[in-house]
Amino acid sequence: MGIMSYDQTSNSDYDSQSHPDHLQASLPALYSQPSLPSVPSLTSKPHHRHQEILSTTHHHCLTTLEGHSSYVSSLTLAGKFLYSGSDKEIRLWMRNPLDSEIDQEELSNNVVAVAKGAVKSLVVLAEKLFSAHQDHKIRVWKINNQETNQHKYTRLATLPTLGDRAFKSLLPKNQVQIRRHKTSTWVHHVDTVSALALSSDESHLYSVSWDRTLKIWRTSDFKCMESVANAHDDAINAVALSNDGSVYTGSADKKIKVWRKSSEENKHSLVDTLERHNSGINALALSPDGSVLYSGACDRSIVVWEKDGGGNMVVLGGLRGHTESILCLAAVSDLMFSGSADKTIRIWRGADRSYSCLAVLEGHRGPVKCLTASDDRYTSDESYLLYSGSLDCDIKVWQINVPLL
Repeated sequence: MGIMSYDQTSNSDYDSQSHPDHLQASLPALYSQPSLPSVPSLTSKPHHRHQEILSTTHHHCLTTLEGHSSYVSSLTLAGKFLYSGSDKEIRLWMRNPLDSEIDQEELSNNVVAVAKGAVKSLVVLAEKLFSAHQDHKIRVWKINNQETNQHKYTRLATLPTLGDRAFKSLLPKNQVQIRRHKTSTWVHHVDTVSALALSSDESHLYSVSWDRTLKIWRTSDFKCMESVANAHDDAINAVALSNDGSVYTGSADKKIKVWRKSSEENKHSLVDTLERHNSGINALALSPDGSVLYSGACDRSIVVWEKDGGGNMVVLGGLRGHTESILCLAAVSDLMFSGSADKTIRIWRGADRSYSCLAVLEGHRGPVKCLTASDDRYTSDESYLLYSGSLDCDIKVWQINVPLL
């Protein structure tokens, strides 16, 4: 699958659920599916206090970061910096564009890494940057931000590592069939690596792929510890990790699966399957305490799942308003942000099992593909910075002020 320019972009470029071997999986993205009648809406008419919050919620675009020549497919924050990934390149920006210590112009051409395959996901661990790519690989880079004058990062490893590949290829039992006449070792992803996530203790990296597998890597030596084959019936597009050890994967097969590691076997096993969406799932996000899971799909709906007394996720309801597929989600504090193929971002806040859409952010000229957010400590406890990447090749930095409940 080649990467096309914005005006030629097919749905398969912005909707991560598309899979070369699953043409039917790409169809819902062209025409968003009807929203979910089976899931009650959580967006009720706001009461007086909520009405106050709606009217006093302020947002504006601080700046637009330009430089990428292809659509922005991934964003992540680390320290003072924001990383963005697009077709083959990773760029570095200031987290707060108002920070005067480093000139944003100086960083505007700062491509810190170049590799084959579009960058689908980015994760930072200490001095290491992990990137997931469309060419089926995960790459590890040594972060060097001491000087800002265009130093490229050194590549530390490509996963699976050469040692891992060589050792596994020696034994026939380590071979898995990927096509009729082709085999590969189980440590290899054999299709686009769509998303990455770190365990809470940062000892393991989780990766999911359009090859329908979930893999777990040790971050100390990059060894592949486990691979869950056929974790879904179609391409996996999203992964989210909870502090209690639960692993959530979302797929084009319309399902979210919940995995946990069993202490006896030291392997991950399926503990639950969440089914309420009627089309492919593109994005997952967890509330900071892990008690609420948000899932976004091509049915234009965000389903809100909440932990019940037994620790299982049950449907609380749906958030509606976007007119096209939901492509990305981010949660910070008590806010949740959603980005859509309709080119807008919505800000949601929940209280008393009811949600309000606080604002709709407009300005991107293409589908919003990725989001990340943080508290804005520079301003106040009620201020947030939101970063959005789009098929228009731009990154926008938004400041959002929300009064405390």
